[in-house]
Formats: sequence, C-alpha cells, structure tokens
Amino acid sequence: MVAVIGMTRRFHAVETTSVPSDMKREFKVGNRTRNLEDLLLGAIDETLRHVFADVGAKVIYNHIENKYHLKKEEIAKKPETFSIGLEKLLSSAAPVIEKMILKNLYSRLELKFAEKKDYEFSDYIKELRKRFEG
Repeated sequence: MVAVIGMTRRFHAVETTSVPSDMKREFKVGNRTRNLEDLLLGAIDETLRHVFADVGAKVIYNHIENKYHLKKEEIAKKPETFSIGLEKLLSSAAPVIEKMILKNLYSRLELKFAEKKDYEFSDYIKELRKRFEG
C-alpha cells in the first residue's frame, strides 16, 4: 500500500506537465486519430517507465506481446487487450497503473481526468476517440 501511495505522489509531477504548443497545434489540425494514438502510446510508455523503470516496462511490453500477441505500437488500437494483459500481470495494481496512464494522457490533451462509475480503461480511450475524431 505504501508503494502505491508513493507512485501516486510521484505521478503528480507527470500529470502537471504541459504539452509543447507545436504538439498541441499538430493534434488539433492534423490527423486526430493518429496523433491521439501517439499521445496514448507516449503516456503509456512514460508512465510504465516512471513506475517500473526501463527494465520493468520492457518486461510488461514483452509479456503483453508474448501472451496476447499485441505489439507495443498496436496498444492504442486495442486498449482492451492491453488492459487484460496488464491485469493478468499486475493483478490489483493494474487499475492504479491504468489510472496513472489516463491522467498522463488527459494532461497531454490539456483535459481534466475525472473517474466515471463503471468505466474501464478502454472506455476512456473510446470516449476520447469519439471526442476528437468528429
């Protein structure tokens, strides 16, 4: 429990980072789906490396690729599979990591993350896709 509290406190610095203005412009003007995927992959990678260091992040990516046939660059297209793999590997810590990833992603999009009842990781991603595709 202490480790989770420590992770949450460390994550706060990641949550408050701002997106460079050129990145924002690219996201708003360019191909939104592709850039949303890039932002999601960046948020996942940064969060996993922040919590588990490089070696731990590689172990997670390898586990998900080997057990679920999901390559790192495909995670944004299949967030449900990523979530299942994370849960099988990390058990009860998976929702904490997913929430950290979501906070990081929302921060990159300059949005405030708000938890929603009965929402899973993939539900937030689907909602963001709908919001920024149209």
